Amino acid sequence: MNNGTLSCGYYQINKAYYEDCGQPGGKGEEAWKGCSDDYNCATTCVQKYVSKYAYKCQGVGLCQQMARIHNGGPNGCNDEGTIGYWNAIRSCCSCS
Repeated sequence: MNNGTLSCGYYQINKAYYEDCGQPGGKGEEAWKGCSDDYNCATTCVQKYVSKYAYKCQGVGLCQQMARIHNGGPNGCNDEGTIGYWNAIRSCCSCS
């Protein structure tokens, strides 16, 4: 559970996020859970989600864009609440 919402799989994808990324594993709850637990499908979902909202996150590197949008949603780059997550990703993964 993340903020009271069930999240699944490699990237802790919730159902709304899955629907917003275009449901690459098919429609429905079982498809969402299955995709979230499948590395390739989950990665596709995250990439599509981030690509969809990247225009809202200009002037920063791709890694920061991906981390903050994934963590904070469509407006993650403008949400100060995503800075801690971004700092953790940056220090662990040496990206910008």
